[in-house]
Amino acid sequence: MKKNNDQITRKEAIKKMGKYAALTAAGTFLILNPKKAHAQSNPNDPGGDPVR
Repeated sequence: MKKNNDQITRKEAIKKMGKYAALTAAGTFLILNPKKAHAQSNPNDPGGDPVR
């Protein structure tokens, strides 16, 4: 229930923020997918002599 054209209730604000949070989480997961990030990373140095 809106009071004025510019104001919304606390309940409406929480609903809107929940939608934005869900969208942000989904977008972040797609961009920073752990499997893709791991596949693109360079392998660790297997050992050997350290560079001096």
